[in-house]
Amino acid sequence: MMGTLFILATEASEAAESGFGLNLDILNTNLLNLAILVGVLIYFGRNSLGKILSERREKIAQEIQEAESRASNAAKALAQEQEKLAQAKAEAQRILAASNERAEAAKQAIAVQTEKDIERLKATAAQDLSTEQERVITELRQRVAAMALERVESTLKNTLDDSTQQQLINKTIASLGGS
Repeated sequence: MMGTLFILATEASEAAESGFGLNLDILNTNLLNLAILVGVLIYFGRNSLGKILSERREKIAQEIQEAESRASNAAKALAQEQEKLAQAKAEAQRILAASNERAEAAKQAIAVQTEKDIERLKATAAQDLSTEQERVITELRQRVAAMALERVESTLKNTLDDSTQQQLINKTIASLGGS
């Protein structure tokens, strides 16, 4: 860069000797060029620059408004979704509580039914036992009676003669009410 400035300065001094050259006083030339440039821009660009800036301002304001609108819509949607989530959680809790209640009720019903079944089985077993006991007692009575009759018959056959048999028949008829 330094080398380029040196070459330009050399050429400028040679040109100054010939009548045309560069003014190397940067401060004077820059201020003058800058003033001319600003004046031309203000004169020619006042309307178009104002219009461009106004359009840019409107565009920025519109984009800000759209962004605020989107943010507002997003906040509303978020609130709605959070409300739906809260409702879903409440519904899940309600369903869980109802399921627990139904499970407890079913457990109680099963326990009651089991207790009834046990009592019914006990009663049935007791009834069966009682019936079986009565049957056995009746059977034993019949056997005892049959055995007693057999013994009486055998005893009577051995000890009963015709006269004793006639007396027995007469006593039986008399006890029954005959003459």
